[in-house]
Amino acid sequence: MPTASSSPATTPAEDPAPTPTSAAEPHLGTGRQLQQFIVTICALYARGERSIAVADLIRLLETLHVEEAAARSALSRLKKRGILNSTRANGGAAYRLDPALEDVFEEGDERIFATRRATPDERWLLVAFSVPEARRHLRHQIRRVLASRGFGTVAAGLWIAPESGYAHVRRELEREGLAGFVEFFSAEVMTDEVGSRVAQWWDLDALAELYAGFRAAFGPVLERWQQRGPVGDDPQAFADHVLLLTAWRRLPYLDPGLPSEYLPADWEGLAAERLFMALHELLSPAAARHAATVLGP
Repeated sequence: MPTASSSPATTPAEDPAPTPTSAAEPHLGTGRQLQQFIVTICALYARGERSIAVADLIRLLETLHVEEAAARSALSRLKKRGILNSTRANGGAAYRLDPALEDVFEEGDERIFATRRATPDERWLLVAFSVPEARRHLRHQIRRVLASRGFGTVAAGLWIAPESGYAHVRRELEREGLAGFVEFFSAEVMTDEVGSRVAQWWDLDALAELYAGFRAAFGPVLERWQQRGPVGDDPQAFADHVLLLTAWRRLPYLDPGLPSEYLPADWEGLAAERLFMALHELLSPAAARHAATVLGP
């Protein structure tokens, strides 16, 4: 699924993450949040050669209490932003994700559904960049890319993350025409106090607050579904699954997968990861069955 900064499909959202309680209200969320819901749905059901008829997409969005006019407006904006392509399906208007963004969504799938943490014996990726004064505006773009992918700052102009993130960040910098200003280094941290350094390089408190907010929003949802018992074909399961994925997908970008050994013992992120996976595994089959009743096999 869910971009890095080149496409808002999988990046941290600028708007507050939607919560399950808000799904009960008409006119749900901001215009940007509605676009996020559509991207989530299309990333699940309109990849590659698959497309979704506009009428069917509107029906699916109705489970989120999104009105037709708002849905059509959000679709138009996503098309203008180059995230959706218009096409035809069964004689009617339809959309699908732009195939040029498939690698972005594949990375999103990996980050969201196959979360991994580095281990203490893995190396670190250091990033430095140099931009001529005449093009100083590019410095902000490079910092935006690195920050949106969870890089920490060792010092002014020197960024750090687990080395496993190298291929993805390099590809995004190349996509945005910024790679020529950036140097990458594979390194070891020569200190026995890596944990304390990690706390200096990353704002762990801010990240923990985001994870705590996710748990506060979706912990009760998991409890509700667990008490309810087996989940069948249920429009509410579809709605909660879309809300879950949309709220979660920014977090695996802001968190670079730091080794758990260097994190606080009660790190919110680990509990949030378990919550996400438990609720995703519970809701995903029922959500897919509901989507099939609207979209067909």
